This record gives sequence, structure tokens and C-alpha cells, in this order.
Amino acid sequence: MSYYIGVDGGGTKTYYALFNENKEIVADYKTPGSNHENLEGSFDEAAQIIWEGLTGLLREAGKTLEDVGFTLMGLAGVDHPFQHDALFERLRAKGLKHFEIFNDGFIVVKAGSISGAAIGLNNGTGTCCNAIDSTGRMLQLAGLSEFSGDMGNGHWIATEAYRAIYDDVYLGILETSMTGMYFNRFDLHSREDFLSAVSAFESEDAEDHIRALIDCFFEALEDGDEAAMQILDRMAERSARLIVAHANQLQFDGDEIEVVLSGSILTKLPSKKYLDAIREKVAQYSARKFCFIKLDVPPVVGCINWIMQDYVQQ
Repeated sequence: MSYYIGVDGGGTKTYYALFNENKEIVADYKTPGSNHENLEGSFDEAAQIIWEGLTGLLREAGKTLEDVGFTLMGLAGVDHPFQHDALFERLRAKGLKHFEIFNDGFIVVKAGSISGAAIGLNNGTGTCCNAIDSTGRMLQLAGLSEFSGDMGNGHWIATEAYRAIYDDVYLGILETSMTGMYFNRFDLHSREDFLSAVSAFESEDAEDHIRALIDCFFEALEDGDEAAMQILDRMAERSARLIVAHANQLQFDGDEIEVVLSGSILTKLPSKKYLDAIREKVAQYSARKFCFIKLDVPPVVGCINWIMQDYVQQ
């Protein structure tokens, strides 16, 4: 029996899975996030986290590296060749053999695509849009936060919702139901209380406030709140532009182009209005037909699909 390892490394957690040759998960393991951009020790700390995760996985399974035929990793923060090389060399120095590293957006394509050639749109903690075309060419768009105009992820939505509430209570630009929701959620009684709440985003309560603002946004969106609808239009526009850019720059065979949707905003908190807006804008900007697929398996499944496709002799 041959074994293979898949790694899905994000900003908050890293998931490791040991697969057998039947593509079944026989052991799994979790460590903190391995995105070097979020770590004080950068590449050195990321490599150490990953190495500890790999050894922990093998220890749990009662296996050694000699039992592993290949390891494939999808890691957030690996956006450029120099980042790939920096992590690759550090892991090889620790003793890892027969492995490859890609940006985590690419394993989404391999996890959810039927044909193996698709565009993957991820709206989670961050935003990225990755594609692998019918010739095997790979392209990543977005993923550089504000530098690449990333929209639609959780932190972006929370920031936009907070700004909409600020514009309501301080500038009187557009009244929004998000104001009352957020005030009630945290027992705020004045606009001064609201302004003071911004300090929470630098505290250990940050995730509670971010999640609350995301919830306020989606609830307001379903009620047709104008401020929420304006935010929706911006994020759907950006997502559609990313998808169409891939379609224009890469080669996709067949009548339809698959678009795999992943990340909590698109899978755990899906909004029909958001998905419909993306579809409408994509149809506006491209004459191609698109098939949207919501990812319903862990992204790490893309690792074993990729390994069996390209790294194992059948």
C-alpha cells in the first residue's frame, strides 16, 4: 500500500491528510496557520510549523516519510516563485523529499473541478482567483489584499460594513439597517460608543466583531438594504472581472468553463443574491458559458487528485 500527503495551509490553520492509494484519508492532523506573511518568523517559522505538522501526522498514523510516495501542498502566501523557492528549500533542508508546493487556490480547482481544468474563486479570510486551463497552464489573480484590489472576503466585508455604519451615524450619507443590528449586538447607545468599538479590531475580541459585521451585512442584504446592496455590487463586480480575466487569458476546451467556488463566504455563508450577481456580471462581460460549482469537499482532496493525476505512474 502506497501513501501520500496533502497539505492545505491557510492563515489561521493548516490541515494535513494522509491518503492511501485509493484516495481515502487514513489519518489527519491540524496545526496553526502556515502563511509566512502572518508570521513573525516568516519562511523559517512557516517551514517549522509545516514540518511539525507532517511529523505529527505520520506519528499519529504510525508511518514514516519512507512510507510516503509524494507530498503536495497548497499554501496561502505562496504567490510568487521566490516564495515557493524559499519554503521549498527550507523544507528540503529538514529532510522532506518528493514534494511540491503550490498556492492554496490551485488545490481548490483540483478538488472541485470535474474536467480538471477550471477557475477557482475563493472568498474566505482573503480573496484569490486561481485557474488551471486545458493545457495545464496555471494563473493566479488577486491574493495581494488591497494591492490587487481584493474584495468579497470576510475581512473586506466587515470593513465595508463598518464604513457603511460610520457613514450613516456620522455623515448621514445613507441610512442602513446594519447600524441597528451592530448597535444591538454589542449594546452600543451612541455614535461615540460605536467609534470606540473600532479598538476591538486590535484586541482578542476582533473575530467576534468581524463575524458580527459579516452577519449584519448578509442579513441586511437579504432585506434589500441599499447600503448592503452597494457593497454587494462592488464585490460581485470584482469577482466577475477576475473570472472573466481568466477566461480571456487562458484556454478552456469544451462548451462551458467550470468555476469552483470556495471559502466561507461562498460555501458556509452563501448568499443567492451574491451568487446571482456574479453570474449576471460574468454573462455581461463574456460570451462564454460558465458552470458554477460550490466546493463540497475539503480543499485538501485537491492534493490527492493532483498527485494521482501528475505525480504517480499509473
